Amino acid sequence: MKKIRAAIVGYGNIGKYVLDAILVSPDFELAGVVRRDPTNIPSELFKYTVVGKIGELKDIDVAILCAPTRSIEGYAKECLAAGINTVDSYDIHGGIVNLRRELDAVAKANNTVAIISAGWDPGTDSIVRSMMEFMAPKGVTYTNFGPGMSMGHTVAVKAIKGVKAALSMTIPLGTGIHRRMVYIEIENGYDFADVAAAIKADDYFVHDETHVMQVECVESLKDMGHGVSMARKGVSGLAQNQLLEFNMKINNPALTAQVLVASARATLKQKPGAYTMIEVPVIDFIYGDKEALIKKLV
Repeated sequence: MKKIRAAIVGYGNIGKYVLDAILVSPDFELAGVVRRDPTNIPSELFKYTVVGKIGELKDIDVAILCAPTRSIEGYAKECLAAGINTVDSYDIHGGIVNLRRELDAVAKANNTVAIISAGWDPGTDSIVRSMMEFMAPKGVTYTNFGPGMSMGHTVAVKAIKGVKAALSMTIPLGTGIHRRMVYIEIENGYDFADVAAAIKADDYFVHDETHVMQVECVESLKDMGHGVSMARKGVSGLAQNQLLEFNMKINNPALTAQVLVASARATLKQKPGAYTMIEVPVIDFIYGDKEALIKKLV
């Protein structure tokens, strides 16, 4: 069996767990890791190829993009144009349709495939919401996150000038409403009030109740645990009072990484273009013989 050669682009919280997921997947092998500083090589990467640019690696089937959301489009276009499939965990819900449109054109022009927003939300939660929608077409779905660390929000805070270290916690208030608790260490020479105002004005936070607090040590507060609780109250046909629920408690970056690797597998089974997870057959994410999977899962 020819293994899928995957490159990890970005080696932060998610990238480290992507390495684990690749190493235990029987149909994958690591083509290499792309880092901003390829001379900074942690011990677990000593036996692998670490480079500064994707073009320095050879024979790549798919690039797993573990970079910050706001840099995903640039990395994806570069890889797709070079003939490499991509997957990412882009998590700005309002930007997904535009990103899909942009990458779809590049992918089709270069005979490649992109699966975007392939995390757990957006991602696998999107699949669950879609299932709830056709099970009870009329009704309302509420998605409640946390309590837990939001990686996308934390990265967004770290990008604000004056922030030395950061942690953004998501606290569910119910019916899809959330509070953001942001803990930061301040760089010397910056005013806390100015930094806090900039955080609250960022698109990641401007739509939610956000509290920013200065702390001495962010690292002492970190916990990668997170979760989601979804419920749909709706109607099936003419039958009222259908209640559908889905819950999970997770290690955030580990689950995101596993979904990315599963999506990387699925890119090899799609026609050229860009897709969200709800557009891809669920069975394409799973390793194994199709008929055996149908026998096992149906």
